[in-house]
Amino acid sequence: MSSTDKAFLLIVQQDAVRKALPHLDVRGALTRMFLALANDAAVQPSQTFTPFPQGAGDFITYLGVMADAKVFGAKLSPYIVTESKPVITAWTALMSMETGQPLMWCDAGLLTIERTAGATALAVDYLAAPDARRLAIVGAGAVGQAHLRHLAALRPWDSISVFSPGLAGNEAKRAAITALGDRVQVCTKLEDCLRDADVVALCTSSGTPVLSEEMLTKPALITSISTNVANAHEIPPAWLRDMDVYCDYRQTTPASAGEMKLAAQLHDWSPESILGDLPELVSGAARKPSWRRHAYFRSIGLGLEDVAIANELFRHVDLTHPYAKD
Repeated sequence: MSSTDKAFLLIVQQDAVRKALPHLDVRGALTRMFLALANDAAVQPSQTFTPFPQGAGDFITYLGVMADAKVFGAKLSPYIVTESKPVITAWTALMSMETGQPLMWCDAGLLTIERTAGATALAVDYLAAPDARRLAIVGAGAVGQAHLRHLAALRPWDSISVFSPGLAGNEAKRAAITALGDRVQVCTKLEDCLRDADVVALCTSSGTPVLSEEMLTKPALITSISTNVANAHEIPPAWLRDMDVYCDYRQTTPASAGEMKLAAQLHDWSPESILGDLPELVSGAARKPSWRRHAYFRSIGLGLEDVAIANELFRHVDLTHPYAKD
């Protein structure tokens, strides 16, 4: 159904997104988007931070334009201060480049998790050593579990180790994690999870480093998504000088990623030393890691990823579905 056939705006709530997720080609949508970015057929502005008055919260705006798909959009992610737990949501508006009309307004919470894990998996596919066989995942929340699902399918891993402090003493959650794959094992110590790992996926909400040098027993690919805490960083910023560094988009990531800002300010590191980003990796323009020292991939999340995954959802959802509502 074309956008001109719609008599009302399509609004897709979280339950509808959850039902649609297994049908979405996350990897394909992201690959096409990053290729478009590499070929100047997409635009990725910097994300914007807007505070609410009187310290009542803030919201981040993630923008993007995809000319090939003829769509543009924005994800709005507010942080609303309350007397107890803050309210955090995310919604994406998808619009047509042809008519200028809105196509869809969708809950972006689950979509953000999927596109984040999908981008990490894309990076791991290009950056992990050819003989990488041991995967370690630090963090077992929704984001960590999504990374586990996306990364498990990439390689014939000999082992997949998962660590999170929240798993200690929680048998139900431990069982849920190990049920995600027959090679998955839950570790009670972070050091055990990381030992001899070829790929380490950091999926925590920590604003300070969760790794120290003695924990890594061999050169590894480390991926990080971090959190929205000011200058959040999951690895020590000083490490960047001695790593092969990559990111999701070199035009925007160094100005937002906490460890990159701190490394530039305090440790004589320059964003110009970044070896490649996802547009360059998928287009074949980036140099591969040496695999003789640690490689590092940093993702901050892009508006274009949100637009790409929302467009994939829009292509799947039809107004005749009972879970699409005005």
